[in-house]
Amino acid sequence: MKKWMKFGGVALSLTLMMVLFAACGGKSENNTPANTTENSPTAETAATVAPKAPVETKKAKLVLNWFPKAQHGGVYAAKEQGIFEKHGFDVTLEPGGPQVSAVQIVASGKAEFGLAHADQIVIAKNQGIDLVVVAAALQGSPQAFMFQESAEVNSFEDLNGRTVFIQPGITYWDFLKSKYDLSGAKEMTYTGQHVNFLADPESVTQAFLTSEPFFMEKEGVKTKTLLISESGYNPYNVVLFVTKEYLEKNKETVGNFVAAFSEGWMSYKDTSKEVNAAIHAANPNIDLDAIDFEDQAQKEFVYGGDAAEHGFGYMTEERWSTLINQLADLGLLKNKFDAKEIFTTEFLPGK
Repeated sequence: MKKWMKFGGVALSLTLMMVLFAACGGKSENNTPANTTENSPTAETAATVAPKAPVETKKAKLVLNWFPKAQHGGVYAAKEQGIFEKHGFDVTLEPGGPQVSAVQIVASGKAEFGLAHADQIVIAKNQGIDLVVVAAALQGSPQAFMFQESAEVNSFEDLNGRTVFIQPGITYWDFLKSKYDLSGAKEMTYTGQHVNFLADPESVTQAFLTSEPFFMEKEGVKTKTLLISESGYNPYNVVLFVTKEYLEKNKETVGNFVAAFSEGWMSYKDTSKEVNAAIHAANPNIDLDAIDFEDQAQKEFVYGGDAAEHGFGYMTEERWSTLINQLADLGLLKNKFDAKEIFTTEFLPGK
């Protein structure tokens, strides 16, 4: 009987210990889970180090407004540095050129995104093509007239009586002719070559502040420029756009793409040297030093202006309305329309 009581007492003690152990959550005195070794990860740690599910990527095509240049630096930064991929995109870049219309390609549905000049978007709207601009890569336009240093050109009025090499149908020339008396200017077709310009020291040619003066300097020719924006015609120079229909059906996709586009441009600001090498590889017809020059010359156009205060890509209704009115006054629009129909800042960083 005593033996039974002794055994029963031990059993009771073991039972009480098991109850207390369970009540403490199965932990030992040092709070280590009872079913793990000292070096095994806890369930919480295991969840923390578990690999994240890969981001599902979506194929997208972006049509450039010209052959690869520094004005596409943010795009190539996003491509080369995995920024597009991080935001869920497998992006194909299609170069532009004189025979390539980003507007037509995007409008036809053969590409989701495109780059163009703001006035091209407005004119497309007039032709029944509903596009929406979602970011401005260049706040202002580096378009200019270039002339040799010996020419006495101080204002747009001084173009009168001179030979002007200009691309037929270029919108800002129509604006200048409507604002200034340029009836005595002799228009010659701009071909991209400067032989005739160099042969006539009194002539003037269209140019980009970010490129042609550099080429002339390499030839030993000193030049000056007159920015078109100084005349009052200053549309956003390179803008990212989609069709209105695509935007309405794919808002999240557009938002993610704009985020990647914007991040790429902000990265390019500090990593342009390495990105310029990628641009040169994509377009070996332009020298690397020319790409570097354009990169530096365009910084104020990309990161200055309203972008300095409001962030990359920013646009205003006032700027778009002014452009619409200017094109309407030139007779290039059948009907005016509300600027809000053609752009949105909804997807820009900080919005």
